Parts: sequence; structure tokens; C-alpha cells
Amino acid sequence: MSKNKKIWVLILALICSVSFSTWLALSLFGGGTVAKISVNGEEYRRINLSRVTEPYDIQVDTQYGHNTVHVEQGSISVTDSNCPDHICQKQGAIKKSGIPIICMPNRLVIKIEGGNIDA
Repeated sequence: MSKNKKIWVLILALICSVSFSTWLALSLFGGGTVAKISVNGEEYRRINLSRVTEPYDIQVDTQYGHNTVHVEQGSISVTDSNCPDHICQKQGAIKKSGIPIICMPNRLVIKIEGGNIDA
């Protein structure tokens, strides 16, 4: 392989490496703006947190239990739950993707991600 081809291959490999690293960092630690609320593994609601103009609450009442989900611009939290340990409430608000809010007894999961928005 000629010297010019080796240089171009190295440049291409470097560009690919930087692009992949950037994508990976944004997916793992990026500030997604879409909150996805799921109950028993099925999507319950999807909210674009960057478009919230005033805080509001969502009452999630299912056969598994009750949760009050508080939505603000850029964050989401569980403020009330009838579960026995209230870990979901103690976790506080989440603002970035990575660590979801989980209420195991009520089968509720809230996570922040990027992507399509339904509501």
C-alpha cells in the first residue's frame, strides 16, 4: 500500500473513531428531552420536557397501584405513590438519560431518552 493510501486510511479511521465516540457519549450521558412513562412494560405516555411551559401532574392509576408524576420543563419526578417503600419518590427528579425512576410494586418506569414524541 502506498504512503498516500495509508494516510487516507488513518484519517478515515480517526474520523470514524471520533464520530462513534461522540455518538456513544451523547447516547449514554446526553440530555435527552423526551420522557417515556411505561407501566408493566407498555408505553403509557411520552412527553417532550423541553416544550413544557407550566408544571403539571399526571395521575397514573392502574391495577398495580397509583403514582403521581410531576412534569416540569426539563425534568420529571414521582411525587406520590401508594407503594410501601416510596423509593420512586425519594429518587427525586431526573433531567438526563441514564438513570430511570422505577416503582417496582406499581410496575412504573420513567426514563428520559431522545427520539420521537407522541404527546
